Amino acid sequence: MLTKGKEKTIPYSNMSFGTEPTRMTKFWRRCYIKQIIRFFVLNLKIMRIVVGGHS
Repeated sequence: MLTKGKEKTIPYSNMSFGTEPTRMTKFWRRCYIKQIIRFFVLNLKIMRIVVGGHS
């Protein structure tokens, strides 16, 4: 048998998963000020669509 030199493959190795977020990405995800601003921007976009549909 020639099993020498063959590597055992693992179907779900670490290479299968996504990359780990950077420190800056983690910071922006937890930043409450940015989340509040994005919340109001999104609400304004939705309100423009709703108000535009009622005129």
